[in-house]
Amino acid sequence: MRNPVGPILRMSDEVESVIAALEEDNPNTEIEVIDRGSYVRVRGEDELRLTQETLRRHLHADYEIRSFQTMMSSFNGRVITSSDSITWKTVASRNNHKETVG
Repeated sequence: MRNPVGPILRMSDEVESVIAALEEDNPNTEIEVIDRGSYVRVRGEDELRLTQETLRRHLHADYEIRSFQTMMSSFNGRVITSSDSITWKTVASRNNHKETVG
């Protein structure tokens, strides 16, 4: 994967549901899941998006997207948040190379 982006999640009971929500929100993106025991790295190429609506379907009806940030210990890419979604995107450096932040 040339430009991986996505969350790094603390291991919890909700991780599998979050991965399922990410897969649903990104149907045309190959998602790689790397289990490191105490955390899980979830990656997609160039951009991943996660919506509150999908998280609510996979977790519970009153789940707030802002609660997701407590599960995310770090991330790759640039994070763009709104009241109902989180998007991870590739960051281009000044000399047009790709870089990872987080």
